[in-house]
Amino acid sequence: MSSNEFRFFLSCDINLPVTFRVERLEGTLPSAKSPNSGIDSTREEKNAELYVECALYIDGAPFGLPTRTRLESAGPSYSWNELITLSTKYRDLTAHSQLGLTVWDVSRGKDEGLIGGATILLFNNKMQLKTGKQKLRLWLGKEADGSFPTMTPGKVPKHERGELERLEKLVNKYERGQIQHVDWLDRLTFKAMERIKEHESLRNGSSSLYLVIDFCSFEHRVVFQESGANFLLPSPIASSNELVIVWDPEVGRINPAEHKQLKLARSLTRGIIDRDLKPSSNERKIIQRILKYPPTRALSGDERQLLWKFRFSLMSEKRALTKFLRCVEWSDVQEAKQAIELMGKWEMIDVSDALELLSPLFESEEVRAYAVSVLERADDEELQCYLLQLVQALRFERSDKSRLSQFLIQRSLRDIELASFLRWYVAVELHDPDYAKRFYSTYEFLEENMMQLTAGVNGEDGFKMWQSLVRQTELTAQLCSIMRDVRNVRGNTQKKIEKLRQLLSGILSELTYFDEPTRSPLAPSVLITGIMPSESSIFKSALHPLRLTFRTANGGTCKIIFKKGDDLRQDQLVVQMVSLMDRLLKLENLDLHLTPYKVLATGQDEGMLEFIPSRSLAQILSEHRSIISYLQKFHPDDHGPFGITATCLETFIKSCAGYSVITYILGIGDRHLDNLLLRDDGRLFHVDFGFILGRDPKPFPPPMKLCKEMVEAMGGAESQYYTRFKSYCCEAYNIIRKSSNLILNLFHLMAGSNIPDIASDPEKGILKLQEKFRLDLDDEACIHFFQDLINESVSALFPQMVETIHRWAQYWR
Repeated sequence: MSSNEFRFFLSCDINLPVTFRVERLEGTLPSAKSPNSGIDSTREEKNAELYVECALYIDGAPFGLPTRTRLESAGPSYSWNELITLSTKYRDLTAHSQLGLTVWDVSRGKDEGLIGGATILLFNNKMQLKTGKQKLRLWLGKEADGSFPTMTPGKVPKHERGELERLEKLVNKYERGQIQHVDWLDRLTFKAMERIKEHESLRNGSSSLYLVIDFCSFEHRVVFQESGANFLLPSPIASSNELVIVWDPEVGRINPAEHKQLKLARSLTRGIIDRDLKPSSNERKIIQRILKYPPTRALSGDERQLLWKFRFSLMSEKRALTKFLRCVEWSDVQEAKQAIELMGKWEMIDVSDALELLSPLFESEEVRAYAVSVLERADDEELQCYLLQLVQALRFERSDKSRLSQFLIQRSLRDIELASFLRWYVAVELHDPDYAKRFYSTYEFLEENMMQLTAGVNGEDGFKMWQSLVRQTELTAQLCSIMRDVRNVRGNTQKKIEKLRQLLSGILSELTYFDEPTRSPLAPSVLITGIMPSESSIFKSALHPLRLTFRTANGGTCKIIFKKGDDLRQDQLVVQMVSLMDRLLKLENLDLHLTPYKVLATGQDEGMLEFIPSRSLAQILSEHRSIISYLQKFHPDDHGPFGITATCLETFIKSCAGYSVITYILGIGDRHLDNLLLRDDGRLFHVDFGFILGRDPKPFPPPMKLCKEMVEAMGGAESQYYTRFKSYCCEAYNIIRKSSNLILNLFHLMAGSNIPDIASDPEKGILKLQEKFRLDLDDEACIHFFQDLINESVSALFPQMVETIHRWAQYWR
């Protein structure tokens, strides 16, 4: 919904009973004696038994019988938290409907049982139904007055309102979702509010009593309108220039005249005329601008009409197909049929555009089948780049055995790596209650088809292939069991390592030498034959991940990290994107020496990562004081720059540039010296992607994730090597921007996934990603933009007297 769009319900259309919740009483009860008797009036009654009487008044007269809450005696904080449902319905209310609430104490005498009362209007001065929490000040010793205007208004008068009332109004908006939630800032704010509350209560004493009630909320605002004919009363002529708000009940409805014109313009009889239409130079410019829109941008009515009008002349433009299909009114059978015929004759689109047609925007089975036919042109390597998203796209299919499902399975039968990853991606989704049946059906279909395969060149038939994949699951189950045993060991990390090696050499010795070789879950083409206990260890962290060394069938070794208790699906997505971007850069002959290590989520809270021998920048700086000193140890060269080989420095600069661009585009947060790793050959890389798409647990994150030590290793911000770093950054940024549609389409297909930073708000996350590409700029303007971005971020790392820069500098501390 756009920011200037107002959606609402009319009160006369709501056939539901008036409902609200009586929550609690705040403040100190007056004593049993009258306040004028000289006895301390702030003393709390020990045995007070309170109830709240709720009565509805319409236009000053009682309407229906009063309703009472249960008795509450658990003082000093009296909390009913009781839902009250009146017999009156919202459609029966008038603009001057009021709720009267009176608090009674049955433990006192008849004359002293009245605590106090308050009245609240159900509609505000804009004629909108009040929602959320309302704090009413009780009039002590008075029953709630239902006359209009009331003598016991619960609302504190404007001249008496303080900071506390203002904050409570904001809290009400926050709880209704009208103020954005920011976890770290919210915690600080609520702590500050508690202090303000204490200060106010000490300053004002405890003379006032407040009753907190909670009105129910609806999906949209509820605007008052009387039942019967839909008319508006003429407003009285005001003496001043007062703005009068008039609610139009037809806002958002289809204009019948426009709808009829649209039907005529798209009728089949116009097909003969439209076939020969050619756009004018001005219309051609508009069309070219539309074709450059990112896949996330919706088309306006005029833009849709323009593309439909010139559909025949656009058939030779492959980029236009996805935009044309967005213009089709799929509920119109004849129009849908015409669109599908044209789609078959259209210039064949690219694989990246076919991914857009598998998004939830396109429900037509014919369109989705066409997208699959385009994907059939992709080779296995390219298909593996998109496999994670294609599995997620199964959520948007109309049947369990869709064309997409069949395609993925048939391609997997030709390549064991694809089969292994497909099986794992589907298995992880079996925990999703909404789509478990869909993914289970795909899993079974894969198993059935693979079991029917006959022996190939290597002599391995379908049954043996499937069993080699099943053994992967058995292995991960055993590793989970080991982790439980190791975590239960009391003591330091060394004791846990000893326990791990003891288990592998003793009770679980079958893991040292497998009965049959098993395909590595991370690299299915590699056969692993057992774990080497002496070379296996445990990382010193809260989750105690295992670092395991496996023997391979060809006599080598491979090292993996196994984690339990951490959802690796987000890391898996980010590393997939790093791998894809690395591929895109290399296709343009730019190798930035990235390290797209392998990650595989094998469950909702478990998974494997490829172990890359490296050290964190925090470790390096504590032991060697600088990155250069560390690299000199492995690549010394007295004649080279800074005493290291030119090749090593170039590798470092390129990898810094690559990850600076990628972390900026993906909005990677929570960067610190412990999750920046450096390999012996000078390759820097990032790990641990718990925060993406702009989320960051630290306030004021700088736009570029560059630390001071990285810049110093290049010779400082004035050196030629730093200039080369900026050049690589700008070149990489422009190359990746060319494939922005592909990356946006891949993220759009993840919209239904359970990845935390996407699931929280998919639309917002994808728009943030789109924003990073700066599609409004050309390549030259983008170079200037990105250089400015680097300069701003690097300036933050060195002493400056600017507040924003100071905040960014604090990020790395």
